[in-house]
Amino acid sequence: MNIILLGATGAGKGTIALQMKDRYKLPHISTGDIFRENIKNNTELGKLAKSYIDKGALVPDDVTTNLIVDRLTHDDCKKGFILDGFPRNNAQAKSLDEAFEKSGNKIDLVILVDATDEQIADRLSGRRVCENCGHIYHIVNIPPKVEGVCDKCGGKLIQRKDDSKEVIQDRLKTYHEITKPLIDYYSKENILKSVPGFVGSQEERLKMIDAMVNA
Repeated sequence: MNIILLGATGAGKGTIALQMKDRYKLPHISTGDIFRENIKNNTELGKLAKSYIDKGALVPDDVTTNLIVDRLTHDDCKKGFILDGFPRNNAQAKSLDEAFEKSGNKIDLVILVDATDEQIADRLSGRRVCENCGHIYHIVNIPPKVEGVCDKCGGKLIQRKDDSKEVIQDRLKTYHEITKPLIDYYSKENILKSVPGFVGSQEERLKMIDAMVNA
């Protein structure tokens, strides 16, 4: 089954994607991972993407789509995949549909991980990361035993710059303007379903996804 995970940054897509990867034995494919892999391997598409990233510019939609489409031709995607972070806008969604029309492939299910801006802001602004080992905490949901100190290695816990409230608001604004229109796009194709990002347990969410996958 070919699945897209849709939702704002911080809604919990990454956690759900990893759980689905193990549950359904499907590759988890994120745009960031693909960029890093192609840049590391010095592919032609990787060089092209790097030329934009090095200038601090957004990688154009056609380059990003080509990288994704190329990744989906790998053997591990023959039985399906989980796309996380792509498409990011309607133009990328249309390009993906056009590429699939040529290959005879299609998206079977789009899962919206639904969360309010307030829930996302609370989750991200409360996140703390060990600057030594990288272990992640939350000041309310997963607090360390000693405030500001990592349980694992004793390192200092810090708030990442992109978890500040100002940056979070900017990211949410971008999501609403650019990515949220995909909800209408996939609703019209009758393949969009939703799960709550922060309501209920992880197992309850997975059972909801099981019903969608097996429908």
